[in-house]
Amino acid sequence: MKTQRGASTLGILIAVLFFGSLITLVIKLGPIYLDDITIQEAIESLNDTDNLDNLSVRDVQTLIRKRLSVNNVDGFDEKLIKVHKEDGKVHIDLEYEVRTDLFQNVDAVVHFNHAYEMTGQ
Repeated sequence: MKTQRGASTLGILIAVLFFGSLITLVIKLGPIYLDDITIQEAIESLNDTDNLDNLSVRDVQTLIRKRLSVNNVDGFDEKLIKVHKEDGKVHIDLEYEVRTDLFQNVDAVVHFNHAYEMTGQ
């Protein structure tokens, strides 16, 4: 007597549901993390700015806003970026969260917290 081998219908259904859920998470959460990486790069690139320590807080905020605009970061509130100067260094603090719908009434919340200390060149 031969025994059957291979996946059962239930096994295939569970695998399809698992991988479908995984793909949904990547599609929904991936752009959020990509935007955060873009925001980090825009802020970290300020360290290459000449005389950054001589710029006013408003000028630093304008530089950040321009860099985010160039990088096409939409739906982000620049007011969440806190800039202050202390001891000749520019301190930038950023804490925010992004909410997105996964499906029906299930949401995902992603929280980001970054702090930078820069002197410029």
